[in-house]
Amino acid sequence: MQDLINTVERLRAPNGCPWDREQTHRSLCRCLQEETAELLDTIEEGDMPHMREELGDVLLQVVMHAQIAREAGHFDFDAVAAEINEKLIRRHPHVFGDTVADTTAEVLRNWDKIKQKEKKERMDPSPTSSLKRPPRHLTTLLYADELLKQLSKINYLPSAIDLEKVEVLAADMDEQSAGLRLLELVAACRRAKIDPEAALRRATRDIEEGFDKTQD
Repeated sequence: MQDLINTVERLRAPNGCPWDREQTHRSLCRCLQEETAELLDTIEEGDMPHMREELGDVLLQVVMHAQIAREAGHFDFDAVAAEINEKLIRRHPHVFGDTVADTTAEVLRNWDKIKQKEKKERMDPSPTSSLKRPPRHLTTLLYADELLKQLSKINYLPSAIDLEKVEVLAADMDEQSAGLRLLELVAACRRAKIDPEAALRRATRDIEEGFDKTQD
């Protein structure tokens, strides 16, 4: 790990690589997205040799961002590693402490409680019932999934979604049938000359706006 950090530092040095020296947090965003997508492909394919390679490419992005931050006097890689290590220990008291959590559901409940406690300790002014917005750079489908997840945490049911219909659809659904149903919807959108990406993005935005109106 230290060898990799030293290599990146050398690449970013005044007499290093012109391309690496020119990079910024913002200019590397596309690289991070592309490298992550390539890693996901190897995971889907179960391609272990290439997965190892792609994990290295993703790790390089972390080290590059940490080096850029270090040069600006913000933080370094050690601080990044230390913070996530402390967070993992803090949020797993059932492993590193005396808390009992025998199921995934219990683990997730404890995780949320710890997160809320951390917010209070940071003097975070946002109320615990507020909506946590998904990252903007998620794909539209992942954004929609994460938005519905966050809305369910605060017990908000979008009026545009028929819960009974959702329950019927989910009853006999598995991954294969879900994929086929999504493909059917995409095919129907093509037939109707509708951009499925834009349609989902608009529907998701409408749900967010509906939630915001209930908070006014």
